Amino acid sequence: MREPFERIVAAHGEVVWRVCRGLLPEHDAEDAWSETFLAALRAWDRFEGDRVRGWLVTIAHRKALDVLRAGVRVVTTEEGVPDSPAPPAGRDLDLWAALARLPEGQRTAVVHHHIAGLPFAEVATVTGTTPAAARKAASDGVRRLRTLLVLEDA
Repeated sequence: MREPFERIVAAHGEVVWRVCRGLLPEHDAEDAWSETFLAALRAWDRFEGDRVRGWLVTIAHRKALDVLRAGVRVVTTEEGVPDSPAPPAGRDLDLWAALARLPEGQRTAVVHHHIAGLPFAEVATVTGTTPAAARKAASDGVRRLRTLLVLEDA
């Protein structure tokens, strides 16, 4: 028997939020988060497999790209999906600002691997690169984040 969709939102909502927020400003991340779960809800009956987290991160990545391409906010609602994510507890908001300063490829690799927890093979699939390129982008991104965060603390 398939798990109720509400449990999927509860179990994976925070990681989807971190992916959306890592790739977008907060107001746009809320839209992408909602759109991710709306799309997932619509496809839930057809989903096959056991990699729900990777599936949702892939959807979140695509929805974040859609928001970036659109450049406008669109509000949609559907019963069974909360209007916005619960904010992650104890997150350092300076991290979001530092992530926004990374080049897109580095930011995407860092968000998907270090924040969403996907292995580099899945990061490569989501981003259309190789696992080695994803690993290098994430490594370069983390190195740059360390520099940025030290500079902001000074």
